[in-house]
Amino acid sequence: MAPHWRGGAQVLAVTLGILQCCGWLSGQTIRTSVGMMGRRPEQWPMSHERVKRGWVWNQFFVVEEYTGTEPLYVGKIHSDSDEGDGSIKYTISGEGAGTVFIIDEVTGDIHATERLDREEKTFYTLRAQARDRQTDAPLEPESEFVIKVQDINDSEPKFLEGPYIGSVAELSPIGTSVMKVMASDADDPTYGSSARIVYSVLEGERFFTVDRQTGETVEILKRSDLSSSRSLSDHNLSRTLCFLQTCFESTQLQTVLVMDLTSGQQLSALKRERERVNSDISSTDVSGTQTSAMASSLGMHISTAESHRNADRVIRTAVADLDRETQDRYELVVKATDMAGQMGGLSGSTTVTIVITDVNDNPPRFPQKMYQFSVSEAVAVGTSIGRVIATDADMGENTDMSYLIKDEEGGELFRVSTDGDTQEAVITIKKPLDFENKRSHNVVVEAVNKHVDPRFVDLGSFRDQTIVRVSVSDVDEPPIFIPPTGTIMEVQEDARLGALVGIVTAKDPDMDNVPIRFSIDRSTDQEQIFNIDPVTGAITLGKILDRETAGWHNITVTVVEADNQSMASQTAVSIRILDVNDNPPELATPYEASICEDAKPGQLIHTISVVDRDEPQSGHRFYFTLAPEASNNRHFTLRDIKDNTAGIRTQHSGFNRQEQNVYLLPILVVDSGPPALSSTGTLTIHVCGCDTDGAIQSCNATAYVMSAALSPGALIALLVCILILIVLVLLILTLKRHRKGQRMSEDEEDMRDNVIKYNDEGGGEQDTQAYDMSALRSLYDFPEVKNSDSGPDLHPVPQWIQSRVVGDGGPADFTVFKGYIRKKVEQADADLSVPPYDSFQTYAFEGSSSPALSLSSIRTLSTTSEQDFSYLSDWGPRFRQLAGYYAPAQPEEEGS
Repeated sequence: MAPHWRGGAQVLAVTLGILQCCGWLSGQTIRTSVGMMGRRPEQWPMSHERVKRGWVWNQFFVVEEYTGTEPLYVGKIHSDSDEGDGSIKYTISGEGAGTVFIIDEVTGDIHATERLDREEKTFYTLRAQARDRQTDAPLEPESEFVIKVQDINDSEPKFLEGPYIGSVAELSPIGTSVMKVMASDADDPTYGSSARIVYSVLEGERFFTVDRQTGETVEILKRSDLSSSRSLSDHNLSRTLCFLQTCFESTQLQTVLVMDLTSGQQLSALKRERERVNSDISSTDVSGTQTSAMASSLGMHISTAESHRNADRVIRTAVADLDRETQDRYELVVKATDMAGQMGGLSGSTTVTIVITDVNDNPPRFPQKMYQFSVSEAVAVGTSIGRVIATDADMGENTDMSYLIKDEEGGELFRVSTDGDTQEAVITIKKPLDFENKRSHNVVVEAVNKHVDPRFVDLGSFRDQTIVRVSVSDVDEPPIFIPPTGTIMEVQEDARLGALVGIVTAKDPDMDNVPIRFSIDRSTDQEQIFNIDPVTGAITLGKILDRETAGWHNITVTVVEADNQSMASQTAVSIRILDVNDNPPELATPYEASICEDAKPGQLIHTISVVDRDEPQSGHRFYFTLAPEASNNRHFTLRDIKDNTAGIRTQHSGFNRQEQNVYLLPILVVDSGPPALSSTGTLTIHVCGCDTDGAIQSCNATAYVMSAALSPGALIALLVCILILIVLVLLILTLKRHRKGQRMSEDEEDMRDNVIKYNDEGGGEQDTQAYDMSALRSLYDFPEVKNSDSGPDLHPVPQWIQSRVVGDGGPADFTVFKGYIRKKVEQADADLSVPPYDSFQTYAFEGSSSPALSLSSIRTLSTTSEQDFSYLSDWGPRFRQLAGYYAPAQPEEEGS
């Protein structure tokens, strides 16, 4: 490639040469006009008038990083009014004046006293002033000038965004763009080659390359283009040079155009080779700063922008056979060198990681050409028998595959599906397997990629096949019925007991073919209507059938192996009862009909139909006639309508319900058999009174007579009398209940205490004349009871107690008395002939020698009594008399 241009100074030099040829710069020198100082470009004068000369100086710039001990000479300012007699005093102000830059007040020489760094500050703006040394009056107007810091190559390129990570698809063609890398150089891109960077690959250059550099050209645009909304980046501009209303753009073009703004025509077009332009400009030592000053003196405006300072470069593939399966990533070292890669340039490097992405360039492959599985013939449909998988060297969705069964036999018995998580082929049973029918099956399974890339179809078929051999193992199976879905049998309902209904067939599917036995599940035949032979499977009748009761019988037959009852199967047997004509036809309902007294001859009274519980296959056909006893009937006739119905019609008119209000018409109905059966039904015909429209009013003869004797008014009066009688009866009953309640309340209020007083005290226990002692003793003569369960014999209490008293003269043994009472209680509880009692008491005559004290209350009024019954008087008037009996005696009474 041709060498790059050397910045804006070269462009400006070419432009100035063109202007001199056109006579635009005749008589001009590089001086600044006092009247133009500080004006904007649009305020520059458009005429060629002479202006007063003032300041005279060259462009100022100073080299950065100066390491000398003496101040560095920068330049000299001079006024054309200075005659060299020292009468003019020069001063400067602005950025760095007095510190960084000093000026000789007499000569105007400017020196830099400090070490400058262009990367920190590229230029300094100062103002110059010339004054009379005596009067300090300004001799020249204050003018602004710029001191530019000249760059040296002291900054190496840096990759600010590194390290980089990029990716490229495998098998990409040579030159495929992978990614961009960019190095930044802090040096001045407008001066020299300090910021011109070239790139190279240090490691990995065998597989990848990087663009080294690009060219640059110049393009001319009008100022109106720049003032539009489009930015310089839209034009891909790097440097801009504007003169009057024409702007020169330094880009990648090779032609410089100068336009006449007045006529709009092209004044000149110069196309030069880069080498010639470079050689023409290289002899002129014009820096970027000098170019700016020259443009200012000519009334031009120049702006600079960095072109190659941050230029990026593209990394591209160098080979076409990148294979992710062989190597999935590459580590590159990219080097950036300034000075356009020349000797002495500084460099920087970065690491670039390039990941190779996958494409679907590998077909699926089964690791084995045959797989073997074993399964029992008894497994259920849908059971998985095994899994196989095909491998794919790709990754991600490129490994997604589906599986198919290619052979017809395998597709009927087996089904294959894809496990979405593991990408395995799951083989399941589609139909039941039978060891006796076939012991092994060969299934061809094919794996196919779901996402096939058409770019790599020429690499081969993206599918693979394998054979899956399924071995079926034998198990002891239960017997099977023939047919397996159930049996339908038929039998006549008049079949005799033990008649054959049908035969159920079954067999043992195993190779041994062991004997089998049949039975009926009695839960489906609870009445035991059918029986089955356990060996032959013949079903016979156990009871007489009746189709009208049950037309179908559904039973379940069970078959088991004779030596293994657990091997059992069941089938449904449906038995249809075939009809025979064993039920005569009958009238559908107990028919009744009505006829008006004024009925006309031949009038249809009623249409009758019959029902028959039988169901002949050819359908019913009934015949209707009058019964023999009604064949001489002179009132009604019967006509068979031939559609299993018959009509009853009158033979004459003038029926009278007073003479006969009900007619009974016997009808004979016969079916079509065979054999033909018949029955007789009676139709009751009522004679009724009708109105003029034929509507029936009344069919009762009594009602007819009463309706003629009583008027409606008389009937209403009769009903009123009946209601009055009912009301009177209710009143009488209410009064009786009221009087009875009144009488009961009076009896309750007249309750008094009934006290019986006994004045005869008697002679005590020794007085045998006052009481019948034998009667008292007889109350306690209990018969002797012998019971082996209840212990010893029980004797009457008085005799037992008396014998103890007489025998030893000591006190009676009351424990025996308590035992006696307990036995009596148990005897009473065990006696079912008497109602139960909660308790009972036995009183016996004690006799005169009883050790027990007297239980009588007669002597409670003695002085020896310690009881006080005075509290009885507090119980109310009902106990007042009783309290008087128990009141303590007065002294007079005791003395008497």
